[in-house]
Amino acid sequence: MRFAVTTIPFKGLNFMMRLQLHESDGLRICRTLSRTFFSLFMLCEVMGIPATSLGADPLSAAEYNPQFVSPGTLFICGGGVLPSQLIDRFIEFGGGSKARIVVISSASYYADFDILSRLSHWQDRLADGRMASFDVLHTRSRDEADDPEFSKILESATALWFLGGNQNWLTQVYLGTKTEARMHAILARGGVVGGSSAGAAIMSRCMIADGKTEPIMSTGFGFLPGTIVDQHFRKRGRLERLERALELRPGLVGIGVDEGTALIVRGRSMEVIGESDVCLCLAPSAQRPARVEPLVVGKHADLVTLRRAAVARADTVIAASGSHVPDVQHGTLVIAGGGPTPQEVIDTFLRAAGGMEASIVVVSNAIGDTPPEHAAVCGWLRDAGAKNVRMLHTTSGEDLSNPSLVALLKEAQGVWFTGGRQWRLVDAFLDTHVEELFHDVLRRGGVIGGTSAGATIQGEYLVRGNPLGNEEVATEGYERGFGFLPGVAIDQHFTQRERLDDMAQLKKDHPELIGVGVDESTAVVVRGSTMQVVGQHNVTIFDRQSEGAPQTPDYAVLKSGERYDFRQHRRMETAALVGTAATVGAAATAGTELAAPTK
Repeated sequence: MRFAVTTIPFKGLNFMMRLQLHESDGLRICRTLSRTFFSLFMLCEVMGIPATSLGADPLSAAEYNPQFVSPGTLFICGGGVLPSQLIDRFIEFGGGSKARIVVISSASYYADFDILSRLSHWQDRLADGRMASFDVLHTRSRDEADDPEFSKILESATALWFLGGNQNWLTQVYLGTKTEARMHAILARGGVVGGSSAGAAIMSRCMIADGKTEPIMSTGFGFLPGTIVDQHFRKRGRLERLERALELRPGLVGIGVDEGTALIVRGRSMEVIGESDVCLCLAPSAQRPARVEPLVVGKHADLVTLRRAAVARADTVIAASGSHVPDVQHGTLVIAGGGPTPQEVIDTFLRAAGGMEASIVVVSNAIGDTPPEHAAVCGWLRDAGAKNVRMLHTTSGEDLSNPSLVALLKEAQGVWFTGGRQWRLVDAFLDTHVEELFHDVLRRGGVIGGTSAGATIQGEYLVRGNPLGNEEVATEGYERGFGFLPGVAIDQHFTQRERLDDMAQLKKDHPELIGVGVDESTAVVVRGSTMQVVGQHNVTIFDRQSEGAPQTPDYAVLKSGERYDFRQHRRMETAALVGTAATVGAAATAGTELAAPTK
């Protein structure tokens, strides 16, 4: 016989229940408590108090920060009978034979009884030497959970596991206590936190507490920010519930984990192991339908991409609308298509910056996380005669308001973005003070240039932004570039990598955009609304204007030396382009219409 004190918070009140429990009665009584808890939520609705507010704290701005990734590993299981391979993988992530594992059993109906008899699969692995230690942590008292001595074992733990049961029993006891802080510390030092069923639900800050199709929302531990996690997903048909939860909390990613299955989250990488799959969900927006996609065993997803997509869907401002006229009102853009950069392109960039003495900044974040050698990214400009070239490469978590970084860009007369992957530039600078400093370079009459990824980032619509690879021309979550050239989507290595069909499809999906495909060893120089081709190969312009055009969008191919006026939607007569500004304006007016498609 045991005594247990259970506290249920209800709109500022505490319902104290002193229960004399026999193990034979435990399951029946605990199930009754679970139903009582649910009834209290329903009472809120009858009283006119939104049930979704019960115990649900307002989400912080950090919850909507798509960049945040944990240094540790999350192991989120959907419930049911866990295959042995899942348990073994969890122990492996926790350190294998050196793993120090703590199990929190408080969600279980049997936590107040002989819980060890239900943990034989853990004890067997301890006996076999497959882990170093195994402890069970449990209380029903918040005061005890807040006592530093109670959870001291967590300070040396490499892995933490939550048993299934009732997720509300976990949060009622541990949320906001010293124990919860130590849970998060395990992740912060690179450990692993996992759980099954209720132990999955508590992974998100915005937690589904109960409800069949209409979710009752509460607050979880938030190990996986920016998400709502649901469990027993396909087995219990919970898609409708999760979609409704996303309606209640826009801007979050829905994650439904099925039984016998685990979602492993390491940094921004998401993978699935087990018997079924994981469902990834995004709420509908004014521009897009709801998105429901399975993540199956053997495939990966990118957490940051999903978060960016969810936040964009919730944003009332339509991002990357492409409705702006391409017009560089101040300064110059030099947009190179990758491959070797021709000397005439380099010379054009340096002249636009103000000559060899100009202050030039080369931004190398697209290359990778590790800063490259200065000579590797700046040497070509020095070889061309530039005397004042410096590299900018920020690292993860670096303060972008650093005075030296700000000063560097405030005095820059030219900025050049290297090739690499454009999503890295988005992650580093989009919507930051530094992005605004880039725009300031143009506003004061300077020049912005870049090659390959450094070309694409200059458009308003970002092409090939998928962090998992560059095959997709459009990726939700990475559709916004820096917009130095408004209303335009820029692709590079265009002819060499046979990307015409991709741009044609993008133009079909976004007819408001102008597509610009730049070949290797070629660049476009943009001043005002006029673009000129410089280099060895061609530039392809997708600029359909007429309604009822053929399925394949109209495009024109411009050779080196030719010009195009974005505002007039016309190729400009090359022969009339030498002379005064008035002559150039007249040539634009007399330009030829965009030719019909030819292949």
